[in-house]
Amino acid sequence: MEKIPILLVEDEPKVASSIQQWLLEHDFLVDVAPDGAVGRHLALTNDYALILLDLNLPFIDGFEVCKAIRSTKPDVPIIMVTALGSMDEKLNGFAVGANDYLVKPFDFRELLARMRVLLKNAVSFNTDNPSLLKVADLEMNLDTKNVYRAGHLIPLTPKEFGLLVFLIKNEGRVVSKYDIMEQVWDLNFDSGTNVVEVYINFLRKKIDRNYEPKLIHTKPGMGYYLAAN
Repeated sequence: MEKIPILLVEDEPKVASSIQQWLLEHDFLVDVAPDGAVGRHLALTNDYALILLDLNLPFIDGFEVCKAIRSTKPDVPIIMVTALGSMDEKLNGFAVGANDYLVKPFDFRELLARMRVLLKNAVSFNTDNPSLLKVADLEMNLDTKNVYRAGHLIPLTPKEFGLLVFLIKNEGRVVSKYDIMEQVWDLNFDSGTNVVEVYINFLRKKIDRNYEPKLIHTKPGMGYYLAAN
């Protein structure tokens, strides 16, 4: 079996060593970066199937590393693995482009499960036939991953892109927060989190705020839907 290349950005040597050793035993090839500067360099100059990224890093913090990666490699899956576990920190992580967020300490089996979900989704997403999704003057190219509104390129994070794809593919249908969490985040619904509302707001600011007609709508108490009227 071909081993899967992974980048681990972690400044604590013991933590890095234990994660690396465990992943090596599960058919991964693991490069370790001891700080944010090295992590950014390796991520931008090598091709990795997935990146595990700490936040509290020397020289450059994980948020900045994530933003740098996303500017040139929008599709590589990134899991933030950190001791910073507040909701604000999680939302900041997703806002700069993280696909998932795992708080230390964690069970290695949970990390592996989350990695496998992202790797599976990346493979299936990247092997889809090139196609164009369109609603009104909003266009999404699933091959190039570009999004346009009224001819203007709209930059989206991977999670925003995934959410918009889900809404367009369900055009006119009301989707609940449960549907979105399960299909876009691959997580069981947690009624205590407002991450769906936050990302709906992100999308509205980018694709609706300066354009007409408004495309993203709320059905109070039921969910959201995308439609041109």
